[in-house]
Amino acid sequence: MAAANKGRRSSGSQGYPGRALAVILVALVALTGGIFISGQRTPRLGIDLAGGVSITLTAKPHQGNAVTKANMNTAVDIINRRVNGLGVSEAEVQTEGSDNIIVNIPKGTNADQAEQQVGTTARLDFRQVLAVQDGQPAKASPSSSPSGSPSPTPSKSATTAPGSSASPKAGSKATSTPTSSSSPQGRAVTDALKSAADKAPAKAPTPLPTGSPSAPTSPGATGATGDLSIPAALQQKFAALDCTNSIALGKARAANGPKDKVVTCGQEGGHWYKYVLGPTLIDGKRVSGANAAFDTQGGNGWVVNLTFDSKGAGQFTKVTGDLASQQQPNNQFAIDLDGDVVSAPRVSQALPGGSAQISGSFTQKSAQDLANVLKYGSLPVAFGVSDKTTVSPALGNEQLRGGMIAGAVGLALVVLYLLLYYRGLSFVAVLSLMVSAALTYTIMCLLGSAIGFALNLPAVCGAIVAIGITADSFIVFFERIRDGLREGRSLQPAVARGWPRARRTILVSDFVSFLAAAVLYVVSVGKVRGFAFTLGLTTVLDVAVVFLFTLPLMKILSRRPFYAQGHKWSGLNPESLGVKAPLRRVRRQHTETKEA
Repeated sequence: MAAANKGRRSSGSQGYPGRALAVILVALVALTGGIFISGQRTPRLGIDLAGGVSITLTAKPHQGNAVTKANMNTAVDIINRRVNGLGVSEAEVQTEGSDNIIVNIPKGTNADQAEQQVGTTARLDFRQVLAVQDGQPAKASPSSSPSGSPSPTPSKSATTAPGSSASPKAGSKATSTPTSSSSPQGRAVTDALKSAADKAPAKAPTPLPTGSPSAPTSPGATGATGDLSIPAALQQKFAALDCTNSIALGKARAANGPKDKVVTCGQEGGHWYKYVLGPTLIDGKRVSGANAAFDTQGGNGWVVNLTFDSKGAGQFTKVTGDLASQQQPNNQFAIDLDGDVVSAPRVSQALPGGSAQISGSFTQKSAQDLANVLKYGSLPVAFGVSDKTTVSPALGNEQLRGGMIAGAVGLALVVLYLLLYYRGLSFVAVLSLMVSAALTYTIMCLLGSAIGFALNLPAVCGAIVAIGITADSFIVFFERIRDGLREGRSLQPAVARGWPRARRTILVSDFVSFLAAAVLYVVSVGKVRGFAFTLGLTTVLDVAVVFLFTLPLMKILSRRPFYAQGHKWSGLNPESLGVKAPLRRVRRQHTETKEA
């Protein structure tokens, strides 16, 4: 009696397969709704399918740092974080040989911006501004300057000291183009830990004498940060430098050393300014963090918050204290990225604690760009762009079409095999494959906007391989049901008894596949990760589909006469399976014969 009750409970516990089907249906509806809400109705494509840019960077020794494996690995990590910091999906950064780094940037949002920043990969320095002047040649013929004058009189903004500048990489823009009557809105550095009421208000840049650098030029001039004089040779370079001449600007930037006074340029509001900068005061490696934020309390709009490590905090406190005691523009420090002045905010007070806030004429984009440069700017070695290759979207479309054809052929062959061998049971398998495909597609679409997942060609291969893995789970389950029928059971008991056996096999098989995918994802680089990620995702979905769809659907169909009575097209025909009459029926017939 107890055994009978136990059997009834077991049967009753399996009497609600509709609940599991409802769960999978709700999940499909929710995921489908999610892709419409997010607007990402198709998976994001990688560089090999959508097109993009491949950049080869060649390393060279810089500032005493040799090109070593450790330095190359550090550079890969920094460049990868810089590109990913822009929100670029599936950007690949990996070494090739001993001195090359390959950067693959897929076509899409922020890809062009990332390409610009990847090409700017040398060191980040904080330097004192010694002089600043208009960096573009005068449109009208200037009058001749005295021999002792360090520079000609430019036609625009020659008498103004910009409070900041930004390179094309940083994307910083002023509210208006500088003119001779007004200067760009200056940027100021304040204590990020003080309240907005305690912060010193930004002061407008002080006009400087026309036709001369905005800094002391006498040989003995000194300041708290060191010698502020500009040697005659440097004055000549400063006077001759035209920031719009890319060849001359490249030569000037190449000569920059951390211990030297240098001449360089920066851009603000589409206008170039040239600078004389002092030696490096703080190495960019000392920056431990930077982020863009909107200042609602102080009314400064978009600002950039930066922090230094313990060593950099002490250096920053001393430097800002020294700069605050000096006049414009010597109270400015230039953020120098690979010889390009990204910004040159001024300091009005000492800033202890290793935290500061840069405010001024920032937009959201320019603030985020400057924060990115500060956070990911410094590299252990220098790099030059040795090769740049563009992958056309047409080639990507052709490869995607080939992958889709291969997947369709593989799916058709699997379905054909199921139809020929399992007949009516193939209905369950095909529906399960369709549910698995729908889940995979919707999740890939959502992951594109959520974590930047991009579908590349190896990922498509992983999805094709997953068709066989998923079909294998159905075959294991079907064969266990058939084994139950061969043992003389009817269909419902065969399903109930066959599921525990099939479940163990399916879980072990999927665990091995998932483990292989996880290990491959961890140890591999580049596009192979796409294959591993897709294989792991589809393996997890296979378990969900078998448990929540295939099993309950099979329980429902086992009650239908077409399957329960073993129709010849059901795939469960007793004759084709070689099923014998149940043993208990033989005993009953034998007993009746004796009584007769």
